[in-house]
Amino acid sequence: MTTRIELTAPDGTTATLATHGAEPVSWRVDGTEYLWSGDPEHWNRHAPWLFPVVGASAGGHVTVGSERYPMAQHGFARDLPFAVVDRSADAVTLRLTDGPETRAHYPFAFRLDITARVRPAGLDLDVTVANPGDVPLPYALGFHPAFPWPFAGGTRARDGGYAVAFEQAERPFAPQVGPGGLLLRDEQPIPLAGDTLPLDPALFTEAFVFRNARSRWMRFTGPGRAIRMEMADFPHLAVWTKPTAPFLSLECWTGYADWSDFAGDLAERDSQRLLAPGGTAHHGVRLTLDT
Repeated sequence: MTTRIELTAPDGTTATLATHGAEPVSWRVDGTEYLWSGDPEHWNRHAPWLFPVVGASAGGHVTVGSERYPMAQHGFARDLPFAVVDRSADAVTLRLTDGPETRAHYPFAFRLDITARVRPAGLDLDVTVANPGDVPLPYALGFHPAFPWPFAGGTRARDGGYAVAFEQAERPFAPQVGPGGLLLRDEQPIPLAGDTLPLDPALFTEAFVFRNARSRWMRFTGPGRAIRMEMADFPHLAVWTKPTAPFLSLECWTGYADWSDFAGDLAERDSQRLLAPGGTAHHGVRLTLDT
């Protein structure tokens, strides 16, 4: 059973999290909703967490030692119930730990804690990955929120007044995405203007993936306001939508999909992290409505 937990800041800003996937499903500032509705006609999620992999795995599985384990795109955390371990009026901590269901796909001990705290015009999300096991833990973590487009008037048209602004100018190329969501070694150009990506729905057939990005924040800008997303220890960024869907997703990842020619062990997957036995790792996202 999915429980929804509402958090409230002193200024009336609210956020709602579902225990299913520890997913933020609402973020309201001055009564206006700034998270995507999850309309299944376009995309039935709001802001899922991606763990223990990001993106597609070659062959639909991961290899650990001599064994293969089925692995869905973006892992399994977004589809499992989290337990509530702490709660206050403006914050909640949710936890996922390993068990028979996870070990059928990922034969490791882990603990994944996600703390959400609402504040005036903002929502802070802090993540701790812990390895209680006795072998290194190979993991990737990602956050995949979507926001209404448009959210501040205007339209989704090329001249509708929307863009993504990066902290720094980024490399204007991204890997092409092949069948099954695997990355190709060939690249596609990204129509960046320095540190700004003018938005046009026709641009998007797949996500634009910025590997090893220089920026530590992105702003989804509209007429008179912007949604700012700051990241801590998420080196890879992405921007995604569907040509006819009224949302835009800003994503941050520690890892990314397999290359189409990859056939190795999960621990050898490009950009996968290895967390030492007994170790912990910390990651964070900060959403703010700028006006």
